[in-house]
Amino acid sequence: MPALEHDHSADSIRRRLAAGPSLSYLRDWVYGGIDGAITTFAIVAGAVGAGFSHRVALILGIANVVADGFSMAASNFSGTKAEADDYQRLRAVEDRHIRQAPEGELEEVRQIFAAKGFEGADLERVVDVITADRQRWIDTMMMEEYGLPLTPRDPRRAAISTFVAFLLCGLVPLIPILLGLPSPFITAIALTAVVFFAIGSAKGRWSMAPWWRSGLETLAIGLGAAALAYGIGFGAQALL
Repeated sequence: MPALEHDHSADSIRRRLAAGPSLSYLRDWVYGGIDGAITTFAIVAGAVGAGFSHRVALILGIANVVADGFSMAASNFSGTKAEADDYQRLRAVEDRHIRQAPEGELEEVRQIFAAKGFEGADLERVVDVITADRQRWIDTMMMEEYGLPLTPRDPRRAAISTFVAFLLCGLVPLIPILLGLPSPFITAIALTAVVFFAIGSAKGRWSMAPWWRSGLETLAIGLGAAALAYGIGFGAQALL
């Protein structure tokens, strides 16, 4: 039987609940890491396929790591901030509805918990407890009516996670060229493949799929994108 993820003693539960919900930025790290490795290697592969020198491939790769990484981070910041702004807007809507139509909002709470199996005196007791505190009432509506978490994700942390992951993984295909290693393109393929597999394997920790299957899935996606870029560069060289 697998070990439990956390202690279930009364004190441990109390401390964990008092700390509040833990927000995950896993998707930002995975998104930034995969895209950083794919786009940078795709540029290197496209440049090599087109017959450009390693120096040109290095310049294009570094430009991509900085510019595209910043662009992705900025886009993620804007998107996550839009979600956070919308979250506050919906809280304001619920607060206004409670003030202007309290009976209707109370009936919403009653129907929500009736659908969960509460009835009779138990149902009325739940409704009374929830609606006795305005913030608790709004929190309940945010979760039950809109399906939103109690705490929105921080746009800055999301953006930083994306940029750092993009930077770290995006530099890997450039390492053989930077260090002047023999057969840099072949070495870049091997190193980038390791990165793809490592990202997928790490991602597997948070999924039900085996780590190796998640790793192979990400590896296949990354190498497919790289092969496409190389083919385009090689074809462009032949046509131009």
